[in-house]
Amino acid sequence: MANVEPLIQRTSRREKTDWSGSLIIASLAGAFGSSFLYGYNLSVVNAPTVYIKRFYNESWERRYGRVIDEGTLTLLWSITVSIFSIGGLVGAIITTPIVKFFGRKHTLLINNVFAVMAALLMALCQLAGSFEMLLLGRIVMGIDAGVSLSALPIYLSEISPKEIRGALGQVTAIFICIGVFTAQVLGLPEIFGNESRWPYLFGVIVVPSLIQVGILPFLPESPHYLLLEKNDKSGAEKAFQTFFGKDDVSHELEESEAQRNVKLVSVLQLLRNRSVRWQIITVIITMACYQLCGLNAIWYYTNSIFSEAGISHKLIPYVTLSTSTVEILSAVSSGLAVERLGRRPLLIGGFGLMVIFFAVLTVSLTFQNHAYWLPYLSIFCILAIIASFCIGPGGIPFVLTGEFFQPSQKPAAFMIAGTVNWVSNFSVGLLFPFIQAGLLTFCFLVFAVVCLAGATYLFFVLPETKNKTINEISQAFAKRNKVTLEGQEMSQFPSERKSSEEQEHNFSSTLENGETKNNIL
Repeated sequence: MANVEPLIQRTSRREKTDWSGSLIIASLAGAFGSSFLYGYNLSVVNAPTVYIKRFYNESWERRYGRVIDEGTLTLLWSITVSIFSIGGLVGAIITTPIVKFFGRKHTLLINNVFAVMAALLMALCQLAGSFEMLLLGRIVMGIDAGVSLSALPIYLSEISPKEIRGALGQVTAIFICIGVFTAQVLGLPEIFGNESRWPYLFGVIVVPSLIQVGILPFLPESPHYLLLEKNDKSGAEKAFQTFFGKDDVSHELEESEAQRNVKLVSVLQLLRNRSVRWQIITVIITMACYQLCGLNAIWYYTNSIFSEAGISHKLIPYVTLSTSTVEILSAVSSGLAVERLGRRPLLIGGFGLMVIFFAVLTVSLTFQNHAYWLPYLSIFCILAIIASFCIGPGGIPFVLTGEFFQPSQKPAAFMIAGTVNWVSNFSVGLLFPFIQAGLLTFCFLVFAVVCLAGATYLFFVLPETKNKTINEISQAFAKRNKVTLEGQEMSQFPSERKSSEEQEHNFSSTLENGETKNNIL
């Protein structure tokens, strides 16, 4: 028997960590129609910039009988780029009520309405001669991105076993990188990056949406949502069995049952909850650093650095693909390593490496005319910064937000995270031109300081969450939140506690009534 027990333990452990086919399909279909489109729309406007500005000018001249002035054209283009973030903020705000009412899976499906609507508006704007359609399409596409970047991590975190929760969460980051790469490939002059075919770049958006609509309906809803919001225990059990690839899911059902009487927490209630105070602060800081760490500045300088290295302007679009290739490889490597190394070392290490390479890049750009090899050092630093970002900061913030909070708190937590994400994104787009104009190549030192501050905070505050339950993670924060684990559970499950007290009172009343009846008899 002694020899059999370890075998049983190994078998059960292997059963827990298996990736079921339904889990893989759900993660791929969910990410392809969500985070892929976010990455794609971040990059898609870069290649046809010249042709879109020309379209703005032609539309303006046709309508008003005069050429658009340079200041107005620059303003229109800035709005075209930044309005995507405003739509994202709106999407992040409306996610909480949508996921509560429709569920996680159905939120992703309904969200495709925004994607298809945006694709049609942007693809037909040239035919209609209306640049307002392009602007409206960008903001609608931003709403789609804001909803998907909140709903998808919630869905993935609730359908995955804790042993592979981090690796599955990295699917979001991987598909963002693939989306950026796809936009760069389709934006090449031989494909859609030319004057006659640039609207097709926006029409392509409908393809991932239709694929997601064709696959997700055949997969189960989040088992936590089915059990906690719909009181559908049999449906939740089938969903657990489908996603976990095993028949015995009694342990998972018990964990979810413990939260049955807990109502969905609002943002204000979550912010007032002392037991998750440092979790919220950590999410806010990681999300802010995710956007403010300077990766957008890297994309701004890429073409000029490649040009300084002697690469011809015709070849630069093809060489730029190497940056996206590095992004994808780094994100995949992070997904494979996150369950072995943990979240903490990848996140802190990623920000730390970015500090080093930002400093080296600043020196190489400042003195690049003094030595022929310095532009090549700058290219290496750019690729190293992108790789450092993708191994940790590029995807783990979304994973942490899903791990820090109970299912009843997750929608509110992702709304906070999404708001910080999109406000920071908009701030970078708005302020970076002024920072770059004022500091020139020294602007990278600002981002180095941001990365250093983020790494320092995470070093002292962030616990390792690998293979830990929500209660274990809460216990790691309990001392810093100045609450006991019992107090934490009381604050997280007040309705459940009230329900238990009511049951105890009813039970006592029943006993008293029984004694009274006995006395009467």
